[in-house]
Amino acid sequence: MAALQNAMPSLHHTLFTNSFPQRGLQKLSHGAFLCCKTSVSLHVRGEHLSSPPAASSSSSQFQDSCGRRRMIAVGITAPLVSIVDRTPIAFAAETKKGFLPVTDKKDGYTFLYPFGWQEVVIEGQDKVFKDVIEPLESVSVNMIPTSKQDIRDFGSPQEVAETLIKKVLAPPTQKTKLIQAGEHDVDGKTYYTFEFVTQAPNYTRHALTAVSIGNGKFYTLTTGANERRWDKMKERLLTVVDSFKIFNV
Repeated sequence: MAALQNAMPSLHHTLFTNSFPQRGLQKLSHGAFLCCKTSVSLHVRGEHLSSPPAASSSSSQFQDSCGRRRMIAVGITAPLVSIVDRTPIAFAAETKKGFLPVTDKKDGYTFLYPFGWQEVVIEGQDKVFKDVIEPLESVSVNMIPTSKQDIRDFGSPQEVAETLIKKVLAPPTQKTKLIQAGEHDVDGKTYYTFEFVTQAPNYTRHALTAVSIGNGKFYTLTTGANERRWDKMKERLLTVVDSFKIFNV
């Protein structure tokens, strides 16, 4: 565990942003969220949204809804050019209905995320997707260099989970609880996965994390949702964390 403790400053710098999902977001009166320049840098990937001319009050409401989502998805910033190749390849995450695959050939990882989530850019994160209406529903991936060859070199699943939760994945002001931790092997590579809860004054987040080592890097994927939506989102978030795979580059 000493090696993991020594890595905490770097881990904290790169991972802490995602552990405080509402940071950098200002809620508007109609429920949308706007970036605050005084916090982390946040850019939302634009999506082309269209709706037919309003023919009734219901279609007008639909247009209004699309307009709000367009403001969030496009109005905040200009569309970004993706650096991730989503072309299906042998090591890509298996496609599943209701999910979209991400394969980063440069950094050597792949995972699935729920259809409808938007890609955002957050300083210190390698890849982030989140729901633009429910900001606590997100997935992020990050890496830091390591000389270790196996995640087990850092300790047991519970030891690694408790260290990351207390020192990296939650602000020191939040109450945390580790629910469970375990390990599994895929193609000869060991992954630790754990489930935990963080409690802030105004919300509680239920999260899942997967960590592993490969390509000289310590990989961390974290996904989660507001506790009030956990029952609805649980299976989808389990699919996200289970789909995370590392491949050699």
